[in-house]
Amino acid sequence: MEYRQLGATGTTVSSLCFGTWRFGRETNGVIETDRDEAHELLDAYADRGGNFIDTANVYGTPTGKAERYIGEWLEERDREQYVLASKVYFPFDEGAPNGSGLSRTHIRNQIDGTLDRLGTEYLDLYYIHRWDESTPIEETLATLNGLIEDGRVNYIGASTMAAWQLTKALWSSDVNDYEPFTVTQPLTHAAYFEDVREYLDVCADQELAVCPYSPLAGGFLTGKYERADPDDPSAVHAPDGSRGSFDEQFGTYYTSERGWHVLDAIRSVATETNASPAQVALRWLMDQEAFTCIPIIGARTTEQLEENLGAMELSLSDEQRSRIYDARFDADGNLY
Repeated sequence: MEYRQLGATGTTVSSLCFGTWRFGRETNGVIETDRDEAHELLDAYADRGGNFIDTANVYGTPTGKAERYIGEWLEERDREQYVLASKVYFPFDEGAPNGSGLSRTHIRNQIDGTLDRLGTEYLDLYYIHRWDESTPIEETLATLNGLIEDGRVNYIGASTMAAWQLTKALWSSDVNDYEPFTVTQPLTHAAYFEDVREYLDVCADQELAVCPYSPLAGGFLTGKYERADPDDPSAVHAPDGSRGSFDEQFGTYYTSERGWHVLDAIRSVATETNASPAQVALRWLMDQEAFTCIPIIGARTTEQLEENLGAMELSLSDEQRSRIYDARFDADGNLY
C-alpha cells in the first residue's frame, strides 16, 4: 500500500480512499451493495493496507445504513487503525423542520447519530456535504470548531462548492480563530479538471488535500463504454448491469466531446503501460503536483477493487501525463 500525508495535517492515509456510497443503497428495488458484500469489500481493502474510509450520514436506504455497515465491520477491527470520514448537509429525516443544512441544530443532531452508527467516539474527518445558503458560514464553522474542541472530530473538510465559497470559509476561519477546512472533496477527474480550476487553485494555495469523488466519471473512464453516435457525445453503448445501462442521466452527466478525447488518450497510455484505463485515470490524479490528491474509489466487486488499487503500482511518464491533459484541447488550444 502507498501512503501519503492528508494535505497539511499530520495524519497519514492510503493513497486511495475507499468510498461507500453504494453500501445499502437501493436502486430500482435492488440493494447495490448489501451488508455481506460491503464487509467483503472492506476486508479486501484493509487486507491490502487501506486505512481511509469515506461515507456519509445519508448513504444507504434508509439513510444511515452505510455508516451502520461500517460500524458493524469495525466491531471486529482496531478502530485506531482507520481514518474515518463522514458528512453532513443533506436531509436525513425527510420532513423534519431542522432535518437538513448546516445549522448548529442540524450538525449537532447528526454528529451523534453518525458516531453511534459507526460505533466510535470520534470522526477523523467531518465534511460539509454542500454549501448552505440559508445558514451563515460563521455559525457552521463555530459549530464544527466546537466538535473539534470536544474531541468528537479531528479535522473538517468541504465537498463541492464554488471557489469563492471555499475562500470565504477559509477567511472566516482565519479571522474568527476557528479550525479551518484542511481537506476538500470536489467532483474532478481527467476529463473534468479545467471546470473546477479555480477551486483547485485555492486548494493548492492553501495546502488543502483534494479527495475527488467519482474520479472515474461514474465508470466512463474505465473504458467499458463505446461511443454510439459520432454526432452525439452523450450516446453510449453500455454493458448490461453497468451504470450507463440503467442511469438515464449517465450520458448527460459524465460524457462529453472532451471526455471521449481524454478517454482515447487514457486508453493509449493504458496500452503502453500494460495497465487498465481505470488505473491510468486514477494514477493521473494521484500524480498531481500542485496539491495532495487522494481519489475516492468505489467498487461493486473485490475484483474491481483490486484493479483500482493496482493504480498504486503504476508509473506514468511526464509525456504520458501531458498527453492526457492535452487531450482536453482542440488544435487551436480551445477546450472541447
